[in-house]
Amino acid sequence: MSDKPEETGAELATSGESLPAPIAPKVRHGMFGQTGSGDTSGYGRLVRTIEFPPAARRPYGEGELAWFDEVVDRLVELVPELGEPLVVVHRKELTLHIPREHLLAVVKQLRDDAFLRFEFCSDVSGVHYPQDTDRELHAIYHLVSMTHNRRIRLEVAAPDADPHIPSVVATYPAADWHERETWDMFGIIFDDHPALTRILMPDDWPGHPQRKDYPLGGIDVEYKGATIPPPDERRSYN
Repeated sequence: MSDKPEETGAELATSGESLPAPIAPKVRHGMFGQTGSGDTSGYGRLVRTIEFPPAARRPYGEGELAWFDEVVDRLVELVPELGEPLVVVHRKELTLHIPREHLLAVVKQLRDDAFLRFEFCSDVSGVHYPQDTDRELHAIYHLVSMTHNRRIRLEVAAPDADPHIPSVVATYPAADWHERETWDMFGIIFDDHPALTRILMPDDWPGHPQRKDYPLGGIDVEYKGATIPPPDERRSYN
């Protein structure tokens, strides 16, 4: 038996000369990297470098992961305007970075093409990277092919100054509440969503609590005297 450690998907895909990471590394000070609020964590002097997986080189996967290249090739064939997408392979998982202007064409082909057939969007989540200039807000889509027993992720970025990404609800109806939560927590505006309203926070809540620039404390909250109106007086989704 060889003493060589088993290669991960990321190592297979990034062998040879490495490419830059899709997101630049950063140095985090404190437990959460948040500034402007009192540090109550006790880890205020903690300093660590956060590095992101680099872009992958072909072959993106080998052996049981050979389908990574096949999926990318098929997607480029179906959506030629996409070009070769930025691909990240990390811990044997495939992530495609998609420009927001191509997102709707990409998800439609991922769902409908017989070779791809990613029928289900299991989750949409957001991330705020303040250091990723002009790409501060990221939406991540987790897609599942029940036909082929495969999973991939799409990552789409938008700037703070223009936080708009097309809604995928017309293609994946299950993304409805996930996109609402991502808007609620991060402020990403999903254009053409059927009812982009808050889902966790009250309608009049200021700001988006999971952004890195959101204060860790000191937010005025009023619970006493709260009322729940009858159904016919609640907000309309029409």
